[in-house]
Amino acid sequence: MNNTVINENEIIFSRHGEIVRITACYKNSIRFEAFPEGRIYEENFTLMPQAEQAEITEDEYSVSMTVGSLTAKLERSGKITFTHNGKVILEEKPELAFNGGYRHYACKDNGAWSARVTFKPNDYEHFYGLGHEPVGQFDLKGCSLDIRHVNTKCTIPYVYSSLGYGFLWNNPAVGSVELSNNRTRWSVNTTRKIDYIVIDGGPKQTAQALADLTGHSPVMPHWATGLWQSRLRYETQEDLLAVARRYKKEGIPLSVIVADYFHWTEQGDYKFDPKYWPDVKAMTDELHEMGTKLAVSMWPTINGASENFNYMRDNNMLMRTTRGADRVFSFYGWQSEIDATNPATRDYVWKKLKENYLDNGVDALWFDEAEPEIHPEDFENLIWYKGRADEVGLLYPYYYSKMAYDGFKEMGIEDSVTLTRCAYTGSQKFGALVWSGDIPSTFESLSEQVKAGLNMSMCGIPWWNTDVGGFYGGDTQSDEFRELIVRWFQYGVFSPVLRLHGNRNRHGEQSNLKEPSGDPNELWSFGERNFEILKKLVFLREKLRPYIEQHMKIAAEKGYPVMRPMFFDFPEDEECYLLGEQYMFGDDILFAPIVNRGQTKKTVYLPQGDWILTKDKTEYSAGYHEITAEIDEFIAFVKKGAEVLDCFD
Repeated sequence: MNNTVINENEIIFSRHGEIVRITACYKNSIRFEAFPEGRIYEENFTLMPQAEQAEITEDEYSVSMTVGSLTAKLERSGKITFTHNGKVILEEKPELAFNGGYRHYACKDNGAWSARVTFKPNDYEHFYGLGHEPVGQFDLKGCSLDIRHVNTKCTIPYVYSSLGYGFLWNNPAVGSVELSNNRTRWSVNTTRKIDYIVIDGGPKQTAQALADLTGHSPVMPHWATGLWQSRLRYETQEDLLAVARRYKKEGIPLSVIVADYFHWTEQGDYKFDPKYWPDVKAMTDELHEMGTKLAVSMWPTINGASENFNYMRDNNMLMRTTRGADRVFSFYGWQSEIDATNPATRDYVWKKLKENYLDNGVDALWFDEAEPEIHPEDFENLIWYKGRADEVGLLYPYYYSKMAYDGFKEMGIEDSVTLTRCAYTGSQKFGALVWSGDIPSTFESLSEQVKAGLNMSMCGIPWWNTDVGGFYGGDTQSDEFRELIVRWFQYGVFSPVLRLHGNRNRHGEQSNLKEPSGDPNELWSFGERNFEILKKLVFLREKLRPYIEQHMKIAAEKGYPVMRPMFFDFPEDEECYLLGEQYMFGDDILFAPIVNRGQTKKTVYLPQGDWILTKDKTEYSAGYHEITAEIDEFIAFVKKGAEVLDCFD
């Protein structure tokens, strides 16, 4: 084919207005790049491609690359088609008549481009992934979604297809994706190229490939697999210690307690207010004696009154704007935000975090607002070290987590955990424990989170969790919320991390602090009956910790998520692609959460094999079964013969 250069594992094809490069970047994986400027723009973003042997053939009309079981065929028209052992799995769709118009570009005022690529739809195809978002959908086929980060929405631009391939959109620009019935289309508003990777294989094969291409998570440390206690918020050092002491007195294991926001003097000071937290080292020492770690909230916002503001602003460590003021978030006054993509910013802020928190015994950090949250969401108005935010906007949480990981590593801590409200492709390698943001305290929200968590699990991010009980709107004295907290806690036990958090509706006397706390949010805060139920669930979690840690090691080694859709383990069973409210928790446990108010029965599908219902040890065969679960019961099955069944005695 004319205008083609063929190298050992690379094809470069030139045509009017575009250069295309196809590379063998991993086993059974092919990377496609297209450059509208007529020159190659070398940028991997967070991808770690690995050279792989390829077989390349060429004729007058096309050139093809085969890597293992995957073949990419590029035609002279510009059209690309991917096949698995000869069967088409992904094929571009023309936008113009006469089989023309592959890939569309429009030049922007700043010299970058808007770009989109369109593929033909496939009947009976299902899509999973794209991070977490409360859309209430498990199968994302038929959905149109924004590619951006906001509170409660974390975009990881990767999908797994039920046709047996993974698709990684390797572009951190703001855009959109349509997984519709008439087309699949990926679009970005500001970019220098189209860049994606097709990975051929089943769920486990593509999960391992994704981990190898974007990074493996560390092994989660033991302390992080138990109960995390949090609320909005502990107002003083004594408030926090009183809660930890009661857990100790009740004999309830407490792994982590969290000091949430506004414990600081000013936003951007990165230190406890000594008026309310007079001796941080004494506090952490006492917590450690009780076997409890302390995590502390950190925001990227910085107030003009902060002692660090002028230095950071003068040294270009803050986000800048193309127009208007550089105060981009309003929360008790307009705040600027740090530029986490700048290595100088990361070094400076980490120094403050270490000096004021870590050196005083704090064990972990909670990176809130990690999208980052900006109001209004004018990404094209933000200038970062890495570029304009509409072009690189998805990268922010990646570098935000990298700041903590690199800092902990310098301290000799290789298995750090950073709780973060957002992530991007590759964040897992920085010990990012992602949570789903400020979600409502409703049964509808619980149902959404189950599906969202399963989609996130397919994106190479194995550490994920929710605020147990939801974040806002929960009334601890209402019957509805007391039912919800039990059902959500049951779900939390069978999540990668069990973390109780939320801003509960305030009753009684109001605090005089600038940002007061809500009602108590501890195990004993929801009535005596619930207290007994929740205690038993904590002790069950304790029994499950060796099993969870075993699968955290597998997650680190192979990229397999701990919480995973049914089809991950049973890819040949078509029913498993339809099940968004039950899932596998590790290799041997099948969990089916109750997500509706007043519900005490649920129909559960069991794949091939023999299964044991944990609550009464009844044996079940494959198929659909209606199972009863009163408020103090949950629905979990274990594969017959699996040792983990002993945890449920």
